[in-house]
Amino acid sequence: MKTLLLLGAANGFLAVGLGAFGAHGLKARLRDLPDFQTRLDWWETASHYHLVHALFIIACALALDRGLGRLTAPAAWLAFLGILLFSGSLYLMTLTGVRALGAVTPLGGLSLLAAWLLLAVAAVKG
Repeated sequence: MKTLLLLGAANGFLAVGLGAFGAHGLKARLRDLPDFQTRLDWWETASHYHLVHALFIIACALALDRGLGRLTAPAAWLAFLGILLFSGSLYLMTLTGVRALGAVTPLGGLSLLAAWLLLAVAAVKG
């Protein structure tokens, strides 16, 4: 439980920091690029999903502490994998402009969906 709580808190910290960077520092860096708005949209989506799923991991840690089944911890780890793949690919696409990284994004989305499904099953079984 402690590990997941720390993982969620660290990701929450990163999501807020990266979101702030996107809102302030990134605009100046990307302003002259033709796909400026698209890249900012990618960053905003990445930081939004990052923050939501950091909170998901914390919720899983708290649910695990209350004895909510064996599937809660794997749900949290799937959410972390989803953050890495989904948000990570969007962050990298924004910074590099390499659109091929977008092929990874749906894998992260599937991981996030699986995390929510596992948490739901844990709730039903718990």
